[in-house]
Amino acid sequence: MPNLRLADLTAEIEANVRRALLEDIGSGDITAQLIPAERLAKATIITREDCVVAGTAWVDAVFRQLDPRVAVHWQVADGDQAKANQALFHLEGPARSLLSGGAPGARMK
Repeated sequence: MPNLRLADLTAEIEANVRRALLEDIGSGDITAQLIPAERLAKATIITREDCVVAGTAWVDAVFRQLDPRVAVHWQVADGDQAKANQALFHLEGPARSLLSGGAPGARMK
């Protein structure tokens, strides 16, 4: 069997993220609704312990599906080894979308 490439998994990743978002926030994130709609924010996502990075395509798909106005700026790539407290990626965009996308523990500005 040949090795799979990320491009071979795109449809499955999109469907997987769609199901997860439907299960997690359904028709809306009521907590994020407490934030003014026009509020923009920045967030930095860090790792709390040493790790090997995996799943960047899923993170990209989450924010693409939630709100294409969110910019994801990766500081690492899949397969990289990251140290505790290292920045993995930065987010910029509507604060509601950052919170709904799973960045509530991020350092937001």
